[in-house]
Amino acid sequence: MTDETLTTNHPPADVGTGVRDRLAVRLLLISTFVVILNETIMGVALPRLMSDLDIPASTAQWVTTAFMLTMAIVIPVTGFVIQRFTTRAVFLAAMTLFSLGTAICALAPGFDALIVGRVVQACGTAIMLPLLMTTVMTVTPPASRGRTMGNISIVISVAPAIGPTISGLVLSVLDWRWLFALVLPIAIGALALGAVRLPNLTETRSARVDIGSVILSAVAFGGIVYGLSGLGAVATTGITTSTWVSLGAGAVALVVFVLRQLQLQKIDDALLDLRTFSSSTFTISVGVMAISMMSLFGTLILVPLYAQTVLGLEALQTGLLLLPGGLIMGLLAPSVGRAYDRFGPRPLLVPGAIIVSASAWGFTLLGATSSPWLMLACHVTLSAGLALMFTPLFTSALGSLPMHLYSHGSAMVGTVQQVAGAAGTALFVTVLTAQSATLAAAGSGVVDATAGGIHAAFLVGAVISLAAIPAAFFVQAAPSHHGAPADEAAPALAH
Repeated sequence: MTDETLTTNHPPADVGTGVRDRLAVRLLLISTFVVILNETIMGVALPRLMSDLDIPASTAQWVTTAFMLTMAIVIPVTGFVIQRFTTRAVFLAAMTLFSLGTAICALAPGFDALIVGRVVQACGTAIMLPLLMTTVMTVTPPASRGRTMGNISIVISVAPAIGPTISGLVLSVLDWRWLFALVLPIAIGALALGAVRLPNLTETRSARVDIGSVILSAVAFGGIVYGLSGLGAVATTGITTSTWVSLGAGAVALVVFVLRQLQLQKIDDALLDLRTFSSSTFTISVGVMAISMMSLFGTLILVPLYAQTVLGLEALQTGLLLLPGGLIMGLLAPSVGRAYDRFGPRPLLVPGAIIVSASAWGFTLLGATSSPWLMLACHVTLSAGLALMFTPLFTSALGSLPMHLYSHGSAMVGTVQQVAGAAGTALFVTVLTAQSATLAAAGSGVVDATAGGIHAAFLVGAVISLAAIPAAFFVQAAPSHHGAPADEAAPALAH
């Protein structure tokens, strides 16, 4: 990496504490909260969609999976986009795409149009998340990054958590299309405000996107998640050739993609610079983050189905039961950020991982006759554990990198987060569908079969959650003097 590149990625010295930085971060935080909220807003609506559009759960879950999958495909390109274009230009492109997708969803006559709208929405969302992370890491002093990343964790974790609550409130009085119609004016308002007030914080530099890498990443991530989602229908339609072809093609493409990036990064031309993984802290943090996102999104897809299909609750009741967990995550995030700045990651991550795993095992106790209060207690416990984990993971992962890898690190974190979320959703629905079909064939009623399938899915999630506990002990805080490894990035990080 040349000195010129480092310089162009670094804002003027007076920007770090300037008013325009705070304005930019706040606007990006609010806008990203709105777009991320839509990632899970359809969770509670799945039973309604299944009824209105006459589709099975394995098809309906694509409303969420397609969103996350599109983000996983687009996010790798954002490292190039953020370097090549100005902050304002990237923001305007992202919010324009999101607004357009929201309008398509609000007017969708059927499932196909709804999926198209979700994909367009996700293209805009995919750009916003790395833009927010990269901007914060560039303009925030290392000593206060925990506090600022705490606000980001509100966006990344709380927005998806309260999506089902908002969905439940809307669905109690309106059609599912209003989930998008009500968001559209907010998105357009953020777009207009950004066009007028958002400053440019970085200078652009010459960069090119490797088309081969873009194609490989799309085939890799798309094939793997599509194949996993296809497994959800195996129990009812049998094993299809396309499922295994998708998984195989995705795995092969992923290997080729990695090999291509290893070659391209030698000339600083990689789509995703894998030198981010030369930091053990980054690698471990991303691994734990993947497990956490699988737990979060898998739970967010199962709990509404359990509450409405098994317990017979209304959409509004389901949303209200999920609200305390989302509020707890939001309330804890700033305190967790301050605690990170003071104590580092381990005192937060280790108990957080234990609490998340305990809640996952608690979910396995849910059955056909369980009390909704048990579900509420498990969800609140899960939310508290994740609140302890997300801020330390994001801050430690990105803070362990040199400045010139911030955009690549942000893109990598976003990619892994979305692929893990999509894989978790697909895995949980796969187990649910397979076990439910088995029980139904054995003579169980719909409620008992669904409850058994959900129990099996939660059991798989509980086993996976155990892996995060030992890994949490190995996450280290970034060096406090510059927040990156002691290499050539140190001069660039000095404000």
